[in-house]
Amino acid sequence: MRLVSFERNGRPGFGVVAGHGIVDATARLAGKPRGLREALATGALAELARVAAAAPDFGFDDVAFAPVIPDAAAKLLCVGINYVPHMREMGRDRPEKPVIFVRFGDSVVGHGQPILKPPESEQLDYEGELAVVIGKRARRVSRERALDYVAGYSCFNDGSVRDFQRHSGQFTPGKNFHASGSFGPWLVTTDEIPDPRKLTLTTRLNGEVMQQESVGELCFDVPQLIEYCSTWAQLEPGDVIVTGTPGGVGAGRKPPVWMKPGDTVEVEISAIGTLRNPVVADPAD
Repeated sequence: MRLVSFERNGRPGFGVVAGHGIVDATARLAGKPRGLREALATGALAELARVAAAAPDFGFDDVAFAPVIPDAAAKLLCVGINYVPHMREMGRDRPEKPVIFVRFGDSVVGHGQPILKPPESEQLDYEGELAVVIGKRARRVSRERALDYVAGYSCFNDGSVRDFQRHSGQFTPGKNFHASGSFGPWLVTTDEIPDPRKLTLTTRLNGEVMQQESVGELCFDVPQLIEYCSTWAQLEPGDVIVTGTPGGVGAGRKPPVWMKPGDTVEVEISAIGTLRNPVVADPAD
């Protein structure tokens, strides 16, 4: 099942992908949850599966895709330096524990929406990643049980403003420019992806393959990341762990390759789909 968040006629909604359309679940579920995060929190996956049998209410072109979890209260926990080739290109040693930083909800947009290149920097980089969406409260979860707490998976572009990222040892400024990354196009539930290690991630810039790697090459895999993060944070339904990027980022190339207005960036993950975004200049305030 593919679950999607969107905006239509100025109103937020969520639903189930059916072919090339969307079954609107916004008012169909009992209790009328206000969004996908609330639907996950109330255990509505079975109801959503029943909704999926209906005919689509509208097509993809009739909506603006939102980030899969658009709720600003959701945690976006991102993992840095988690593929060996990326460690090498960034000149870093293999970490003993996962490197975690946080993104704010308004730093990402949905599928098809413009990624904004900030005027303060020319170093806007792409980072294709697998996003793991938590499906139920997780606290001190062992790696053996970790996948039981996952609702599903999505694509993520951890757009990074590299010079701001390097202002100090903390990644936060370079990872949180407004609308600098993206998340989507939808969440694919775990019944369709029982083992995320078998997925392949590909990032393209203007049609050229820049990154391609098996998710099985993660240094800290999905169960390990859930175990680690749930030790120090109480993970709630709709929280997201973004698992890290493979080698091939723009900053690691000679000469470097930066995203610029007019570019199109795509993150494709097998069994999930393709997250595609144009890059535009951030309009001056």
